[in-house]
Amino acid sequence: MSQEPAAKKKKGHVTVREAWCKGCAICVEFCPEQVLVMERGKATVAYPDRCTACNLCELRCPDFCITVSVKGE
Repeated sequence: MSQEPAAKKKKGHVTVREAWCKGCAICVEFCPEQVLVMERGKATVAYPDRCTACNLCELRCPDFCITVSVKGE
């Protein structure tokens, strides 16, 4: 019985424009991989290698300060 290779997970790249961030922490709460943390009242990318490019943080940010791109694109 042959096994198909496991599906490769997408890797994302998260950017936070700290000057635009008001510190609501919505992005931190919605991130399923816990990529973002709050530091000094602003969202910060703490674990960039965990990002799967799900875009939940970007979609939920009310201030449009987060962008997510797929690595290699």
